[in-house]
Amino acid sequence: MNVALPDLSLNIDSPLVTRSAGNFQPPTWPPPLDFPVTIDKHGTIISRYRDAKWNLAPWAKKSKTLNFGDGPQRIGDPSITPANAALLRQIAGWWLWGPRAVTNPTTLLNQFNLLRPLFILCSNEGISASALERFPAVADKLPAVLLPSRTESALALLHSLFEQRERLGFTLLDFEGLRRLEAALPETESRQTPYIPPRIWTYQVNRLRAFLDDFLAHRQQIEDCYRFCLDAYAKNYGSLADACRQGRDPKLLPFSERRHHGGARSGAEYLGSFSKTAQRFGIDVLLERWCLMQGQSLSSHSVNILAMYFSMTARVGIAYLLNFSMMRIREGWSLRADCLEVEQDMTFGAIYLLRGVTTKTIEDDDARWITSPSAQVAVQSLTCVARLRMIAADANPDVPTTRDDIRNPYLVVRPYEPWANTMHADEELSLRPIHPNYQEVVKAYPKLFDVEALRITESDIQIARLITPSLDGETFAVGKIWPLAWHQLRRTGAVNMQASGLVSDASVQYQLKHATRAMSLYYGQGYSRLHLNDSVKAEYIRTMYEVLGKEISRLFTDRFVSPYGAKHKALILGIVAPEDSKKLAAAAKQGRGAWRETLLGGCTKRGPCDYGGVDNVARCGGGDGEAPCAEALFDREQEPAIRQLGRVIDSRLADAPEGSPYRQSLEAQQRAIENALYVLATK
Repeated sequence: MNVALPDLSLNIDSPLVTRSAGNFQPPTWPPPLDFPVTIDKHGTIISRYRDAKWNLAPWAKKSKTLNFGDGPQRIGDPSITPANAALLRQIAGWWLWGPRAVTNPTTLLNQFNLLRPLFILCSNEGISASALERFPAVADKLPAVLLPSRTESALALLHSLFEQRERLGFTLLDFEGLRRLEAALPETESRQTPYIPPRIWTYQVNRLRAFLDDFLAHRQQIEDCYRFCLDAYAKNYGSLADACRQGRDPKLLPFSERRHHGGARSGAEYLGSFSKTAQRFGIDVLLERWCLMQGQSLSSHSVNILAMYFSMTARVGIAYLLNFSMMRIREGWSLRADCLEVEQDMTFGAIYLLRGVTTKTIEDDDARWITSPSAQVAVQSLTCVARLRMIAADANPDVPTTRDDIRNPYLVVRPYEPWANTMHADEELSLRPIHPNYQEVVKAYPKLFDVEALRITESDIQIARLITPSLDGETFAVGKIWPLAWHQLRRTGAVNMQASGLVSDASVQYQLKHATRAMSLYYGQGYSRLHLNDSVKAEYIRTMYEVLGKEISRLFTDRFVSPYGAKHKALILGIVAPEDSKKLAAAAKQGRGAWRETLLGGCTKRGPCDYGGVDNVARCGGGDGEAPCAEALFDREQEPAIRQLGRVIDSRLADAPEGSPYRQSLEAQQRAIENALYVLATK
């Protein structure tokens, strides 16, 4: 175990937890058996590490108990062997004192209850939970004993423990066991959410970005025009507060012709059509580009078109953030101006995070989401609109604003400007306006997307069905418009983050860039010091294993070839004879078989390769004088890349010294490539 003791400390949010408390930091890992777990306000030790039950009441202020199952049990309650109870204690202790310690006792209890059935199962089967990976038949019973509604969360917890296995001190399920568990989990609603094909996803995100870039290019003109309009209303009505009031005198509206004699006598100034003001500030073309349909003229629209454009900016900005964060729409809708954070990482540099309020009751969740650096564009645009709208909100005595609302407004704010159709202006800003669905945004702003670009092609549907086989054939069919939805962005983000061969569209990879690698690292391996959004982490991890299973399912096609023939291929994939099509299909659906990509195709070896086959193909293809690796599969679709690799090796051989180890290695790889190409041509 490699645990730095200074990294271990109690993090429960309670006045009882202080650095001087006897239970604050264990002196060893695992903690000594007599180390105190909970201490009450009088300094009395309530529970020690060795106890069969940990009483969390001093922190929770109500009855909450972790029952490790190795003490006296009520009749009918399952027991846990002492050896397995010790492992379960160690996990509970890791959650309590480890580097990412929980802050709430309810979180500890929930996580404990999620995994306790695993230890009961192992005890009933007579095995140690730390040896579970060696008993796949027992591990395959896990889906039946885990809480049905929390299987995805259980998978995420098991993945997290696997990633921290060296410091924790043991392994429950290895990578292959976790993948098999995911494949056996029941279908969930989120798993059936459609994956947006790369072409359509790229088109919509590019259009959102084009809108935001256009906004920021005209930001100063927009701000100047908005403030000019506010001043015009304030001048005619005497103050901005009076201009914002309901029931104001319509004769004093500044963007009209001077035809009201009473208004003229009051000293009101009439500026004519708003189009003149828009042209004066250089935003007329901008408004026409995004808000007006062909044949419409800005001169026929009132200043309210500026409010429409601001509301459009808010919806476009949130849509862009959802594309790059896996947030739910309600979570994005509740972000504030200070939501963007940057964490410095030694590997990736600046990591961008969105901080907000999660819409799910998840204890111990700091509600942070990994996002792309390009999220700055959306946050800047949204913040600009929000701060401008808050000028009118702050001036309006009917709007109950707080100091924090003004200092740090929500990114999406109701239209409070005097020319807008203000609704619910007397409500607190914490009562969020109802968010639209994505289809409503598409219909409300027809200049945002060309619906023809959203029309489904044969290629689109093939990719979509590969990721989501249960797609509704009537709704998602060739020739129909893809019905964009917020939850699809979450699902699509999780799949794209895998950077798998399933989604090879270059434009998607270009768009995701740094975000894909950073998000995968942080969600998948828990690198971040922060407590990231738990629901996103759980969905990402399940999707990771699901995508791996789908990749493995492709091995059962003729695309992948074993140098030893089809029967050997079926054997190394751990399945039945290749002629048994029904069982083959079932095996493919379950994603059975181990798999890692290599330069020649892939490797089905369970466990690490001793020959570096990922970046050196000599052993895979038999270039070392021995027969090709029995666990290698060659990929027909990789043939052009294999030939290119051969040409690269030929060029390096020209400069390699005779008899050198370097030349011998290149010659071995050259022979391996020739063997692989022969197999692909003849099998």
